[in-house]
Amino acid sequence: MSNQDTSIIFFLGSFLLCLGLTPLVRSFAISTGRVAIPKDTRWHKKETALFGGIAIFASMVATWSIGSIFLGWHEFGRPYLPVMLCASGMFALGLTDDLINIDPQHKLAGQIVLASILIFFGFKLEWTSYRAINLFLSILWIVGITNAFNLLDNMDGLSAGVAFIAGSFTLILRYPEAGINGPIILLTATYLGALLGFLIYNFNPAAIFMGDAGSLFIGFIMASLTITSAGERTMGGGVTHLLSVIAVPILIVFIPILDTGFVSLMRKLFGRPISQGGKDHSSHRMVAVGLSERKAVLVLYGFSVLSGFMALGLKHMQLGPAVLITVLYLLFVAFFWVYLARVKVYAEKPIFSNGKGGGITPILVEITYRRRLFEVLLDFLLISVAYYTAYLLRFEGRIGANLDFFLRSLPILIACQVFSFYLMGVYRGIWERTDVRDLIGYAKAITLGTVMPMLFFLFLSRFQSFSRAVFVIYWGLMLIFVSISRLSFRLLDEGIRIPGRKGRRTLIYGAGLGGQFALKEIGNNSDLGLQPIGFIDDNLRLHGRNIQGYPVLGSRNDMEQIILKLGINTILVSFKEKGEEKAKEIRTSCLKKGMEVDVKQMKIVID
Repeated sequence: MSNQDTSIIFFLGSFLLCLGLTPLVRSFAISTGRVAIPKDTRWHKKETALFGGIAIFASMVATWSIGSIFLGWHEFGRPYLPVMLCASGMFALGLTDDLINIDPQHKLAGQIVLASILIFFGFKLEWTSYRAINLFLSILWIVGITNAFNLLDNMDGLSAGVAFIAGSFTLILRYPEAGINGPIILLTATYLGALLGFLIYNFNPAAIFMGDAGSLFIGFIMASLTITSAGERTMGGGVTHLLSVIAVPILIVFIPILDTGFVSLMRKLFGRPISQGGKDHSSHRMVAVGLSERKAVLVLYGFSVLSGFMALGLKHMQLGPAVLITVLYLLFVAFFWVYLARVKVYAEKPIFSNGKGGGITPILVEITYRRRLFEVLLDFLLISVAYYTAYLLRFEGRIGANLDFFLRSLPILIACQVFSFYLMGVYRGIWERTDVRDLIGYAKAITLGTVMPMLFFLFLSRFQSFSRAVFVIYWGLMLIFVSISRLSFRLLDEGIRIPGRKGRRTLIYGAGLGGQFALKEIGNNSDLGLQPIGFIDDNLRLHGRNIQGYPVLGSRNDMEQIILKLGINTILVSFKEKGEEKAKEIRTSCLKKGMEVDVKQMKIVID
């Protein structure tokens, strides 16, 4: 029987065992009063059974132990016995914390001890040629990833689901060499089976939580799976090998790392203890801008899957395209999490607003937030990426001998493009208010920034060895990149915040300029507590059309049917002329028909 077939059996065995154990553990937890009580600093709103980690641990350990003995302990069990023993110690540490609440410093000390024991048995990173540095990096990696999954366990199904996705990509990366990696493939398969069996009960709405016993255990196993005892080093393999050794494991567990770093940074900026719990994780912020809990978790699943594909790309694609795709993905991630950072979740003001704090953090915030250095640095990166992409497209993915021309011309292009942005007033704009007129200005600035270096090279060397097509492609790519970056917040608002807005379901009477102005005000002002559903208008030509993403549902004659069908609470009359008269007529009509609808009239007041 091949290792591939055996791994499927291991997976199914662990899955079925966890699927059967989890309800038993849940019944035990409820009967003994071991339930998570809702708190202000926690997300869940109802009492939920704990100890789900016991089912995960027992299922994985039992399946792995029995399977390893059956297949041959010396070959399949013994090599990874240190991992399972140390993971068992991490499970015991988490279970103790679930029962008696261990102090954070004592829990951290225990984690360092267990990580050090694992490293002693040869499971460590080999990222540098210095053994001491590798030792400390390995401890930091194991402890950091373990706690990252613990912190990620903040919403139903999130930590277990991301662990399952990360473990799946780890398995995919090792599958081509199944003969060599047989033992770790079987270990990974049992890990995935236990996670999936538990996830069925843990996904929203969760019937059971894994607790620290489960989150620390799955985090430790995931950290161990990204470390091989084969001593894979970064030296001697060139840049591609360096990226695959370092970047691949980081991308595999990118979302837990990102969420942990994001929460730590935001709490630091607001002067809050990093160890303090709260509803300020990435998932919580997504719910705050309008996504449901399930959608928030699924979005993070999606990012985890994309990160896994980035890892596969770095492992198997050519260096140039792989790095380019990864950089574009990281830019997208950066924009999305900056957007989440703007969501207000703290009562306190940030330290750069109230003078609290000290050191380098306020200085960095002042430079990037106040001085727009961030925009310039972003454009520097976009210019480089667009120019490099233009070369890849022009020469069909192989720059080769043209790399020298790319490196020689890039500084000139950056200087010209940034100068043209400054000259054309790009850095005087406001991202949140970017519109079509701004895009026209960007196009002019990019055109100037493209023509200037072309004239320079024409004067300097009559454009010898430089491709004109590269600059044409660069112009198009740069326009796309800059437009998307400046429109990013508005695009996210339209895609997340507006459709998911909570409030009184509102119908706007009048789809003209007044109605569009009213829609924009509702979207920008959440304090109004209104959720736009669509328009009604007496102009028959507008019926069935969409205006700014909202449908024109019918005319005033259809109002009663629309109100009853869509559960409308508020009607907003947007007419400038005879608006008060129309509002009064609608209010009277609704009262006669027994419909409780609040009729408001839009007014513009300039003091």
